[in-house]
Amino acid sequence: MASITYDKACCVYPGADKLAVDSLDLDIADGEFVVLVGPSGSGKSTALRMLAGLEEIDSGAITIGGSNMVGVAPKDRDIAMVFQNYALYPNKTVGENMGFALKMRGIGVEERKQKVAEAAKLLDLTDYLDRKPGKLSGGQRQRVAMGRAIVRDPQVFCMDEPLSNLDAKLRVQTRTQIAALQRRLGTTTVYVTHDQVEAMTMGDRVAVLRDGKLQQFSSPTELYDRPVNAFVAGFIGSPAMNLFTAPLTDDGVSIGGATVAVPRTALAEIGRLGLDSAIVGVRPEAFTLGDSGEGVPATVSLLEELGSETYVYATVDDPAVRTIDGGEVTLVSRTAVRGPAKIGEQIRLRQTEPTVHLFHPTTGERLGD
Repeated sequence: MASITYDKACCVYPGADKLAVDSLDLDIADGEFVVLVGPSGSGKSTALRMLAGLEEIDSGAITIGGSNMVGVAPKDRDIAMVFQNYALYPNKTVGENMGFALKMRGIGVEERKQKVAEAAKLLDLTDYLDRKPGKLSGGQRQRVAMGRAIVRDPQVFCMDEPLSNLDAKLRVQTRTQIAALQRRLGTTTVYVTHDQVEAMTMGDRVAVLRDGKLQQFSSPTELYDRPVNAFVAGFIGSPAMNLFTAPLTDDGVSIGGATVAVPRTALAEIGRLGLDSAIVGVRPEAFTLGDSGEGVPATVSLLEELGSETYVYATVDDPAVRTIDGGEVTLVSRTAVRGPAKIGEQIRLRQTEPTVHLFHPTTGERLGD
């Protein structure tokens, strides 16, 4: 096990006009589970491959356990990689796949068998050691790939979207197993995913990247409660945070003639900056269906019935309130009521929580405390 530090690490691909990873700074503690998340092309996989030695570090540095990895071959970094496509040998049994790396390092047969048996027990693969990968399910194959990494007893696990080939139910089950296993082993782990739900449920801390640049590196709850900019606010959360530009009033922001209250500290900063509008962020759970004419007027456009809760999508008819891209605003609210409204119905969305986020209309940076 070891700590990891990215110190202004950069990577640029030949012929590219911009950096794939741009001055990345991360301090990962010994034994920590850190998730790199972001949209396609954000640099998260490149950052992981730089750690593993599969991509060059063009400037800056990456250290593992205090040792600089610049110029160090992948085989000398004492890391184990788990890939998206499992990368198993189809002609070898589960046991042979798991023990192959040990065999290549000259580990004796008995010691190999012992390490493979221990890893198989951790992963519930003991009954499958004599099977070929073609006779296993997707989840079992992924556990074999995990076992191959575990038997090496590395100081760092690198996982590159290992669950993306699994179906939805199996993804939930396997991500729980991976997170629990990492906590039992205590091995420093860097995990890449494009799925923000995966990131929020698995990581001790989450690094959000965009266009090769780090946006925020915090605990999942901090990302959710205090996003540093509008991009993080819109990326973290399912359904996504309602984000729109709206004119300001003395008490908050005006939406369809109704006022949504915002923190006084944010209003004070807006006054200091001389702004007359801002990007407003409201989580779906901060809105509910109102009555007696209270709340933001809107028209229901979609209902998502999930059994335990319903998400109501409602369009706001206010030319002064637009999306960040200038389009019509559809607000999402969450309610525990089944069948709360009908498509096309006129409703009111009432603010139930004081947590409203404001962001600079030009830079997207968070306003207020």
